[in-house]
Amino acid sequence: MGGDDLAPPVQGMLDAANGGDLPRFLAGFTEDGVVDDWGREFRGSEQIKAWSDAEFIGKRVSLAIEDVEHHGAETVVTAQVGGEGFNGPSHFTFEVAGDKISRMTIRA
Repeated sequence: MGGDDLAPPVQGMLDAANGGDLPRFLAGFTEDGVVDDWGREFRGSEQIKAWSDAEFIGKRVSLAIEDVEHHGAETVVTAQVGGEGFNGPSHFTFEVAGDKISRMTIRA
């Protein structure tokens, strides 16, 4: 499954991550947006930037989408993660608020 099944805010986040575009990635979150990376929560632009620099875009992450599922207001993207950090399959659950992401949860 590809990007046809993704809401524009989710597609924008994935494109920003794959393009190494930190400003676009950060701009995709609501003001109080959260990244939940295996139970560690990073809230707001400053904390999300620090997390991303150390573990996501700063590690040249690549996300190869394998599946997309919709569960009510949540979109779950299964992706093969590559780059200079974690490599392997992960599930990214996105919660959308308006035209931005309010929460991105990462699990196995």
